[in-house]
This record gives sequence, structure tokens and C-alpha cells, in this order.
Amino acid sequence: MIEPQQLDELMRALSHNERRAFIVACRGQARSAGELAALSSLSPAAISEHLKVLRKTGLLVLEKRGRSWLYQTDTAAVAAVVQAMQALVAP
Repeated sequence: MIEPQQLDELMRALSHNERRAFIVACRGQARSAGELAALSSLSPAAISEHLKVLRKTGLLVLEKRGRSWLYQTDTAAVAAVVQAMQALVAP
């Protein structure tokens, strides 16, 4: 179960459309920061900050593969957020 403060942080992380786009892009395939930057019109500094927020909240996981660092969506973390939100409306 997600604690209320953690849910607040996760919801803030999900409140930005670029962050949600990064989560979707990394859901089925690990991607580099450069690949994610190509999907965005934001500055490199802004992209870096968004990726930092997603890593900090655990929605994206950064993994080293060979010489590359790749981002992958933690689908269990996303599912936990969905479950916590469903609990808000469940009888």
C-alpha cells in the first residue's frame, strides 16, 4: 500500500504531460535519454529534470547496459498508483 505522502509525490510526478509521455515511451522498450529527448520539444536541462523526478519516484528505472544507460518504466510502480487511485473511489 502506498503511503499518502508517497502518493502525493507520485501524483505530482504524473501531473506533467512530458513525464507521462516518457513513461509510455519506456513501457515496452528501454530507451536512452537521447531517444527520449527526440520525443520532446523541451530543453535538455528540462528533460533531465523530468527524468530525475521520474527516477526519484520510482516510475522510471535507470539501468546500465553495456556502455549505455537506459530508462525503463517500472510497471509495478505505475500499477500501484492506479490501485491507490481506485481505492479512493471503491466503496
